[in-house]
Amino acid sequence: MSTETLARAVELLAAGDWQPAHKIVQGDTSALAAWLHGIVHTIEGDLDNAQHWYRKADRVFPGRDAVDREIAAARSAVRDGAESGRA
Repeated sequence: MSTETLARAVELLAAGDWQPAHKIVQGDTSALAAWLHGIVHTIEGDLDNAQHWYRKADRVFPGRDAVDREIAAARSAVRDGAESGRA
């Protein structure tokens, strides 16, 4: 999946629009997409599922209160990956 597509998912998450973000990330098997998938389910309120996706991303689940920080960190990760050609 392209960096631009994952960046779009991050922006949708930042807007609280988790359903179209979910459609984007569920088609990607990368660790970044798994992390975003975890954020999707955190916003949705399905914390058990969110924890599952955080484990798949090899990240510690920070809880519901960290959503804004997680989105900001994901935005940086997508941007950094795009700049280096990694994402």
